[in-house]
Amino acid sequence: MTSSTSKYTDFENLRDRAVALRREGLSLRQIRDRLQVYNHDLLHRLVKGEPPPEWTKRPRAKDDLRARARELRLEGRTYDQIQLELGCSKSSISLWVRDLPKPERRDPAEQARTAARKRWEHELAVRDTKRRKTKQAASAEIGALSERELLLAGTALYWAEGAKDKPYARRENVQFVNSDPGVIRLYMAWLRLLKVEPERLTFRLMIHATADAEDARRYWAELVGVEPSAFQKTTIKTHNPKTIRKNVGSGYRGCLVIRVSQGAELYRRIEGWWCGIVGAVDSINRT
Repeated sequence: MTSSTSKYTDFENLRDRAVALRREGLSLRQIRDRLQVYNHDLLHRLVKGEPPPEWTKRPRAKDDLRARARELRLEGRTYDQIQLELGCSKSSISLWVRDLPKPERRDPAEQARTAARKRWEHELAVRDTKRRKTKQAASAEIGALSERELLLAGTALYWAEGAKDKPYARRENVQFVNSDPGVIRLYMAWLRLLKVEPERLTFRLMIHATADAEDARRYWAELVGVEPSAFQKTTIKTHNPKTIRKNVGSGYRGCLVIRVSQGAELYRRIEGWWCGIVGAVDSINRT
């Protein structure tokens, strides 16, 4: 008897050792090297009935592709369309979906419209991604605001959106109206910079009759940090039925009116700051 044959005579003893190693989580290759059993058939006989450890099982890379191909087929896609989206061969697609019903033939004009719509949807998605990236990059350019920068930004904002004095109607009042939450946050930060006492501020909601005024009041009250009960009486705006309103839906919360009481002196300072900004611009233009 040769030495190689004598190595396998005690099969049961060898099998017990192989099974024990298998249950420890060893792979066939590791068991082979540990027991020095290099006969492929004998090695499989030694571990017959013992499942391989989980870590040795390879995931089937095409399972996800197969599932997606079946979804697309059920949506009515052709082999060419499925191949274009998944990048796999038609033979694989045929094997995966051959038990599914064939899609009905569609009108060529309808197919063309569908293709055009999908191209446009893709284009819109690309544009939206580009738009977001541009906004994010621009936002990062701003960084922290100094007090001077906030003073200038708030002054320009007030002069664009706030109430202004007219030679024919003296109204040196500080009153601001806007519907943009970001604008309101900036305006409130500007008032804090100017050390305007909170008790000098009054708030009022202006909103269309068809909107949820109570919900809007709660929203603005939370934004500016006061109780809804602190708001003055809401101004309800009537809608002209001949026009189509676009400011509708859950995002519409009307306009917030913020007034600073005893604001004549503050108004004069605001107008002075604005004149200073314009004068500085004029000096730049002259250089």
